[in-house]
Amino acid sequence: MGKINNVVAAIDIGTTKIVSIVGRKNEKNKIDILAFSKAESRGVKRGTVLNIEDTVNAIQKTVDEVRQHTGNPVSEVFVGIAGQHVKSIRNRGYINRDSYDEEITRSDIQALVDDMFKIPIDIGEEIIHVLPQSYIVDNEHNIKNPVGMTGKRLEANFNIVIGHVASARNIEKCISRVGLKVRDLILEPLASAEAVLTEDEKEAGVALIDIGGGTTDLAVYYDGIIRHTAVIPFGGNVVTDDIKQGCSILMRQAELLKIQFGSALGEIAPDDKVVTIPGISGREPKEISFKNLAYIIQSRMEEIIDAASFEIENSGFFDHISAGIVLTGGGALLTHLSQLVKFRTGHDVRIGLPNEHLAGDPEDEINHPMYSTAVGLLLKAYEQIDHDSSDFDKSSHRAEVDQVAEDNQEDELVTENKRDRTKNNIFENLKTTITKIFEEDDIKM
Repeated sequence: MGKINNVVAAIDIGTTKIVSIVGRKNEKNKIDILAFSKAESRGVKRGTVLNIEDTVNAIQKTVDEVRQHTGNPVSEVFVGIAGQHVKSIRNRGYINRDSYDEEITRSDIQALVDDMFKIPIDIGEEIIHVLPQSYIVDNEHNIKNPVGMTGKRLEANFNIVIGHVASARNIEKCISRVGLKVRDLILEPLASAEAVLTEDEKEAGVALIDIGGGTTDLAVYYDGIIRHTAVIPFGGNVVTDDIKQGCSILMRQAELLKIQFGSALGEIAPDDKVVTIPGISGREPKEISFKNLAYIIQSRMEEIIDAASFEIENSGFFDHISAGIVLTGGGALLTHLSQLVKFRTGHDVRIGLPNEHLAGDPEDEINHPMYSTAVGLLLKAYEQIDHDSSDFDKSSHRAEVDQVAEDNQEDELVTENKRDRTKNNIFENLKTTITKIFEEDDIKM
């Protein structure tokens, strides 16, 4: 079900959770969430599917729950893709047009985009997205939309997102095994950005940092255009693992400690507070101080923040993100994380919630940073559907125009044939009349 009665379905395959979500766009251009379901993810590591069977079981569970709530048949879905295999490169392409006088059309831009899909890449890789940055028309630079302009040479700068073919095929295989078809793969940082960023932030310049369980996704916007994307191959799970190793406790105990008592700033954690953890298999309980726990968390979070800052600097827009940094994802709710990010980067920070485009109550469960990617997938799905519909309408219109022209040509040909037959009839009649006159004269003579 890509779109049935304006209903769209999407699946977010993450390292810690898998979310299936179904929504409908209302008359106010907001998304009504009809149903969503979450299941623990066991077969995914750092955004990459490593165990097909476990992943399929989790997807099947969420899809079944969504079907029970909505009753709508699900056949096509939009799916997020991320992982440490994803990277982005920059490239420039151009086309030389036939005439200076003809206006630049969307088909010219599409021709440029199609050419980018043909650039050489490493074996085992494929191009996921081609994102236009800016256009150049006859040496006139920094054009956002050249449609309607005139010029001989059209150029464009592109941000090209590349991923491993095997990872994409594994995702498609998991989806097909639950009886669904992948309508399109969407880069998760783009989806999260669509859900939590405002148009003003994108214009002023903003960096989105989506801290998930296995990866940290990054997207940088400036002047309303996506400038850089990256996937950092570690997230909240490495923090949990550090707590497990540092405190010699179980993984599930470490996760609970992080969520309930964790802090990203060790200096302000209380010295006199401790939490008692039950011992393993009847052993004596352990006492862990809040301050030690906070310093363990801070050390790893600083590494994640520094990696994100490095990617922002590589984009060339570190000094242009006037709107600062927006944190989202499940890891964004870690206590005092915003203060730590602001201290390490020098930029303003806010927590991004996917409530900007939702039609429901702001207190709904779905309005949580961990669901930003899932909601964003729905938004990107509608964007893709609208784009496809627009192209279909244009192609249908061109077909109608061609058919009308063809019919007109046939009518003209029929008319011309009629004229020719009329002329031939006139000449035949005249010839017959003259022949009869001469024959009558011969008889009289």
